[in-house]
Amino acid sequence: MTILIAYDGSDDAKAAIAFAGELLKGESAVVLTVWERAAMASARASAGLMMAIDQLGTEDTAIEGAMRELAEHGADLAREAGLDATPRCDADSVAVWSTIVDVADEIDARLVVTGTRGFGGVRSLLLGSTSDRVLHNAGRPVLVVPAPATDDATDDATDDAVT
Repeated sequence: MTILIAYDGSDDAKAAIAFAGELLKGESAVVLTVWERAAMASARASAGLMMAIDQLGTEDTAIEGAMRELAEHGADLAREAGLDATPRCDADSVAVWSTIVDVADEIDARLVVTGTRGFGGVRSLLLGSTSDRVLHNAGRPVLVVPAPATDDATDDATDDAVT
């Protein structure tokens, strides 16, 4: 069984890897980081950055390298969690969620694992969360791991217990 774990470096994605490792120790996993090429081009345009074509190619190569390193970091975390993990980095075709679904189809993943939130910010609030879209479009089991408890939530619970 191969599982696909979506990884963007966020605390939610790290929690998803840790939980998948506890639940599925020893299983084969592909840790996928999706490179948002369209988002990068949009960010450059909105910032008014005009670059020569060769500069864009160099910048894209650097960004792709950083995303590959991020995927490798996620695979390292998955190995530490007990999974037989392989990193993978893909550029988004249309949207991050659709790339996750496409890769799941390509590798015939038996399960897709994702955190509840990543680094989507305002864009995900406007367009819907990646995990929600994956859940409703994957056509296969999807495990959405909730956000890890924050120190604030732990402190509140401790305060309630004391009073």
